[in-house]
Amino acid sequence: MHNIITGIQQIGIGVTDVHKSWKWYRQNFGMDIRVFEEAAEAGLMLKYTGGKPRERHAVLALNLQGGSGFEIWQYTKRTPKAADFEIQLGDLGIVSARIKAKDVEATYRAFKKKGIRVLGKLENVPKGAYKHFFVSDPENNIFEITGHPVWFRLNRGLTGGPTGAMIGVSDIDKALSVYRDILGYDKVLYDISGIHEDLKALPGGDRKLRRIMLADSKIRNGVFSRLFGPSQIELIQSLDRKPKKIYENRYWGDLGFIHLCFDINNMSKLRETCESNGFPFTVDSSSSFDMGEAAGHFAYIADADGTLIEFVETHRIPIIKKLGWYLNLKKRNPNKPLPNWIIRAMSSSRVKD
Repeated sequence: MHNIITGIQQIGIGVTDVHKSWKWYRQNFGMDIRVFEEAAEAGLMLKYTGGKPRERHAVLALNLQGGSGFEIWQYTKRTPKAADFEIQLGDLGIVSARIKAKDVEATYRAFKKKGIRVLGKLENVPKGAYKHFFVSDPENNIFEITGHPVWFRLNRGLTGGPTGAMIGVSDIDKALSVYRDILGYDKVLYDISGIHEDLKALPGGDRKLRRIMLADSKIRNGVFSRLFGPSQIELIQSLDRKPKKIYENRYWGDLGFIHLCFDINNMSKLRETCESNGFPFTVDSSSSFDMGEAAGHFAYIADADGTLIEFVETHRIPIIKKLGWYLNLKKRNPNKPLPNWIIRAMSSSRVKD
């Protein structure tokens, strides 16, 4: 399993203004490496976009301190919809993205000073070695800021990129068939139920919840595994109310966290794994997508509650665009990490404010 899924590649975020949101993520989370940017028609997600191709503008951005990326996604000929209710912990879907920080307490102070909307105070991670806190971006997406032991390349930035997500499910035990058996998060760091002090500042955080933190028992290997690093998935189940589906009556690409994407190799083997576990591909680009500056093969599954999980087998990425240096990954050993210097060369694509 670990030779197929190499790490979280990115978290998709639907926004109202891709450039405005990306600037906020650059300035506050250091997501300043542009892997690709393209305005085009999304024609393969018809199952989740009302049966019609949709015009969109998308950016894939990274932070070279390490972690995964953001795919920042905006409809261009349709007004994206927000949920018509306040999203609470335990609602079904991606509730929060995890962002790693080198010094959580210093980051907390800096974010407060900058006027970022900080939710609550610094709290201890349950049964963990770090503290954490939560912030909200201008479009009310919630991010968990937490410590992390693994970094790719240190700079002055306070944070790296995403290292996981908090996902609401209706039944944790059933959800493990995707998050453990397919995605490979086979190590339980904690499994606790009740009212949790560290979540009380979040909507629904004063209710009874079961939460389980999943991690890898082994190091994942792959072309980008050193950059992405280890990640964790926290599943949240409401114990005293009926949860709502976050994307009920909305489209993929509407406002909020639209998917969790994993970098993979051997799509045909992964297809077999998903089908054997009862979660066949719901979308499959069949051979290769082309985003202008990057190319690959993508597919989706939906967990038991409809949360979308994307898989991308990357075929080509830009390294130094101004020199026309694009890396053909189909010619490389998919289980061997890229040399660090190649990934560091992507700094030439840094966007400065």
